[in-house]
Amino acid sequence: MKHSHHVSGDRPIALVNEHARAWSPKAARSRFREGLTGPTAGVAAGHTQANLISVPADWAYDMLLFCTRNPKPCPVLDVTDAGSWTTALAEGADLRTDLPRYRVWRDGELVDEPTDVRAHWRDDLVSFLIGCSFTFEWALTAAGVPIRHVEQGRNVPMYVTGRQCRPAGRLRGPMVVSMRPVPPAHLSAAIRETSLLPAVHGSPVHCGDPSALGIDDLGRPDFGDPVDAGPDDIPVFWACGVTPQAAVMASRPPFALTHAPGQMFLTDARDEQYRVA
Repeated sequence: MKHSHHVSGDRPIALVNEHARAWSPKAARSRFREGLTGPTAGVAAGHTQANLISVPADWAYDMLLFCTRNPKPCPVLDVTDAGSWTTALAEGADLRTDLPRYRVWRDGELVDEPTDVRAHWRDDLVSFLIGCSFTFEWALTAAGVPIRHVEQGRNVPMYVTGRQCRPAGRLRGPMVVSMRPVPPAHLSAAIRETSLLPAVHGSPVHCGDPSALGIDDLGRPDFGDPVDAGPDDIPVFWACGVTPQAAVMASRPPFALTHAPGQMFLTDARDEQYRVA
């Protein structure tokens, strides 16, 4: 099943536009709360974006252990108290309303993709905010590395790999990766710049032949959109924060809420805060 274009909910759909780079994170969250949807790559440039997964409290230790054992795809930026929809990463934000689109999971099945999850919220939910590779795109851009999906106005392509994460308690599943085509002259810069940002997936997990990760066809991503590569571009793969959603599908917890792939939570943190050098 391809997940890119399924939408639901009754609020008007308007895609994020080119002016969004200059928005403050608070302004972006306000627009998402009002119903604006779409991929958030490049939105509120310079501010850290995060993946979201909320699980019942009796699954929270398993999720924390899963993230601890799989830090490349699941670098934790914040964990909330049970039932809380606020985060230290964004003052005044509401995790139930302030993302462009969510996913609702029951027994590992995707049952809804609303723009607001207040109707689905539970008092026992613990939310995990996980680093996102959109955060390192500013560093790539500053180093002169072209970002094809941003140039083409598309969501980043994401793929479920054949590489299994280390299991934790009841949670298991494959690693998900995001892919950016990189011209050979920029490859060393792309590896160097992202390796300095371990809190947002760090260095690539693979460069080159996608079949080494068990990916058959780059033109058919599992999430996001296919992207057009330049003639000499090398596919470069980074661990991706959609990995917990693959774990939900594989492990089938009774309930979970997540962001829709590519439609992230905008935090007030600045990207350079997570740079290690």
